[in-house]
Amino acid sequence: MTMNNSNKGKPADGSIQIERVRGICLALPETWEKISHGEPTWFVGKKVFAMFSNNHHDDGHVAVTVPAAIGIQEMLIKKAPKKFYCPPYVGCRGWIGIEVDRVSDKELALHIHEAWKLIAPKKLTAANE
Repeated sequence: MTMNNSNKGKPADGSIQIERVRGICLALPETWEKISHGEPTWFVGKKVFAMFSNNHHDDGHVAVTVPAAIGIQEMLIKKAPKKFYCPPYVGCRGWIGIEVDRVSDKELALHIHEAWKLIAPKKLTAANE
């Protein structure tokens, strides 16, 4: 994990990782961003499909959390526990935490796009397939 000497042991601020996530999210149709719970959050319509976690509550994660289809969360965590985790609050609903600095842009975009498809109105997803 990238460390910032001025924060003595805390992860770097995550600004590069936020920009990676933002670029992918905002490229998706009818997506918009606002700060929610102190972090950048992306919506399609009125529903959240991605939330950034920049060492939120000093948890050590610089990550994006997204909803996943049934069974995907457990499978990803089991397969790659250093890349994926069960986030607080939304993990119990199948959301997955993705350590942004541990995935390629291609893999990150795949997970975010799948999350968008789960949340976006069916009419919108059908028009963009």
